[in-house]
Amino acid sequence: MSLLKLALYWQILIALVLAIAVGLVIAPDAQMLGISIQALLGFVGDLFLNALKMLIVPLIVSSIIVGIAGVGNTRGLGALGGKTVLYYATTSLLAILTGLVAVNLIQPGVVEGSAAEVFGLTTDPAVLEAQFADKGGGDLVGILLRMIPTNVVEAAATGQMLGLIFFSLLFGFFITRLGAVQAETQLNFWNGVQEIMMKITELVMRFAPLGVFALVAKTIMTTGTAAFGPLLAFFLTVLGALAFHFLVILPLLLLILGRVHPVRHYRAMGAALLTAFSTASSAATLPITMDCVRRRAGVSSRTASFVLPMGATINMDGTALYECVVVVFIAQAYGIELDLATQLVIVLLALATSIGVAGIPAASLVAIAIILTAVGLPLEGIGLILAVDRILDMMRTAVNVYSDSCGAVIIARSEGETGILSEPPPPRAL
Repeated sequence: MSLLKLALYWQILIALVLAIAVGLVIAPDAQMLGISIQALLGFVGDLFLNALKMLIVPLIVSSIIVGIAGVGNTRGLGALGGKTVLYYATTSLLAILTGLVAVNLIQPGVVEGSAAEVFGLTTDPAVLEAQFADKGGGDLVGILLRMIPTNVVEAAATGQMLGLIFFSLLFGFFITRLGAVQAETQLNFWNGVQEIMMKITELVMRFAPLGVFALVAKTIMTTGTAAFGPLLAFFLTVLGALAFHFLVILPLLLLILGRVHPVRHYRAMGAALLTAFSTASSAATLPITMDCVRRRAGVSSRTASFVLPMGATINMDGTALYECVVVVFIAQAYGIELDLATQLVIVLLALATSIGVAGIPAASLVAIAIILTAVGLPLEGIGLILAVDRILDMMRTAVNVYSDSCGAVIIARSEGETGILSEPPPPRAL
């Protein structure tokens, strides 16, 4: 059978395995015809990422506007919005508590000797202090301020997704307040934009295996495996907590609340999960997530267009879990005891910062700095986890995306939609 005839997720999985093998075998400074292999992989990977990012703004705007306008009345919008927020808050909190239990049971940071010596802290503490010293409670206020952009065009250009989502919610809501002719014209236009973006997504997805190969191979060549030795306990703690949330908590929610078979959902989301792992970006994966949820899971555009763009920005189960584990790990590494009240503060701050982490430069590292500052832990501790942060970033992004997709299925079922995750997958619902 030709590789091109395999399902997309199988193509991506094969590319992923090959990328790991190539990354481990080829030296970082290797060249081919005088060209650095690492630079070539970086070029191909960046092309793929750029293609995905190109889709984000028009897809999010059109999807939310169509989703809100399609809901129609205020009561329907309130019900759908309430379910979405409740689901995201619940799964994020469950993820944080999973991480908190894991890091307290395993205690990966409890070692003998200096944390800098044991964990190989090579980053200058002064550099980290300068980089993150101004991060604190004020950044949480900044997250809220970004919800209302002063210039929606600038928000779109700079990737301020919270502001863009807020504007799109308002725009879609007030379409329903127009006259019938004007409302129909607007809805037809944005429906057309959404359909065009999905067709472009299908084109980009054809090159997903190549992009995944380049991104993962470069990452493995850059990080290698040497950094995993001293940080193995920490790495396994995060991995185990993420796996528990991914393989136990979310499937149980699908089974109990969504009344669907989790294995079918795993299969439906294969391409999106592998793309999320390779790109380490929920936003960049959004076009593929929407395609999988609509075409393979059978969720209607009405629900998917509302739930998924929101989730790609504010629902970060894996990130929230990671932030919690990192902060407690750093405290353990420095021999600092955290009482129950302090750990409760960490849980609440991890929940709050995970909502806006995608809009903050340096992503989760800055969110971690905010929490460290709030509980009085040394900022230089961030240097302890930098060596393995990229690999774990890829893993937690896959969890983020899977949680978004589970939310779409559960909420769709609560809205009375039928044919979801039936076999064979139903035609895309409109």
